[in-house]
Amino acid sequence: MRGMTWTLTLVCAASLILLSLTARTQAHEVYVSNEKDNTISVIDTKKLEVVRTFPVGERPRGITFARDFKKFFVCASDSDAVQVYAADGNKHLYDLPSGSDPEQFAVSNDNKRLYIANEDNAITTIVDLETRKVMQQVDVGVEPEGIAVSPDNTLAVATSETTNMAHFIDTKTFEVLNNVLVDARPRHAEFTPDGKMVWVSSEIGGTVSIINSDTHIVEHIINFQIQGVTDDLIQPVGIKMTSDGKTAFVALGPSNRIAVIDVATHEVKKYLLVGRRVWHMALTPEEDLLFSTNGVSNDVTVVDVNALKPIKSIKVGRYPWGAAVRPMKPKS
Repeated sequence: MRGMTWTLTLVCAASLILLSLTARTQAHEVYVSNEKDNTISVIDTKKLEVVRTFPVGERPRGITFARDFKKFFVCASDSDAVQVYAADGNKHLYDLPSGSDPEQFAVSNDNKRLYIANEDNAITTIVDLETRKVMQQVDVGVEPEGIAVSPDNTLAVATSETTNMAHFIDTKTFEVLNNVLVDARPRHAEFTPDGKMVWVSSEIGGTVSIINSDTHIVEHIINFQIQGVTDDLIQPVGIKMTSDGKTAFVALGPSNRIAVIDVATHEVKKYLLVGRRVWHMALTPEEDLLFSTNGVSNDVTVVDVNALKPIKSIKVGRYPWGAAVRPMKPKS
């Protein structure tokens, strides 16, 4: 009887948490790219369920919205295209010239350019979003994947998986300013909100390198240790930071964990158990919910950011990879 009472108490507590979250969370939409299904699943952040799914190009991976959220972009890697869709109605509008095998990209903060990592060609392609034409293709290392643009639009950083480097590109001259060696297989780059540092995740190296944006010097390396998990399973990929620059979330791949990091001290505060093979993450505008794409378990984990606790698993398509949030205006 005591065991049953305790179980009921836990169930009630979990239900109250979910009710509280859905009561206070503004409804937004999380777009999730499903690699194997060639689809996008859309999650309602208030209902915490998939509300629609629609087809896109082959092997969709990177996904992001324009800064005005009127359009969104999808890297259809096997279609060798960056596809552009209307946010309202999800209608395919046109394809942008992207180079071969686009994986990730970044929109400049002025909404004028798209920076694309082309894995097959060892280049970064820079597209003018107004004219839809290639402005420049910059040679970088072998198998580039990660790409980030500084908040002031003066720098782009591309990571090359095989060369094990972060390449700093001057966005005015398109010159490669520096090639910074990091640990093995860098997958993702993320600027801090103030633009002073760039965080680069190294999947095989199992680390995150923190690079000074001005000096291009690696100032700190974060290592991860998870009790009961072997080092070879700790493979950092996606990075997401809160807008105040105080907290960073790092997806740790087949360890099935997200590391919560204090940005000021570089210390791991907590490891969150999520689905299998966590790739990337997205935060709601209020930064109260974090959504992680779990490629092997074919689901998305919802994390209560304030409590730092996973609260729900949502089934999506096969091999979910990228995630982006579309803010929705409250109904009048």
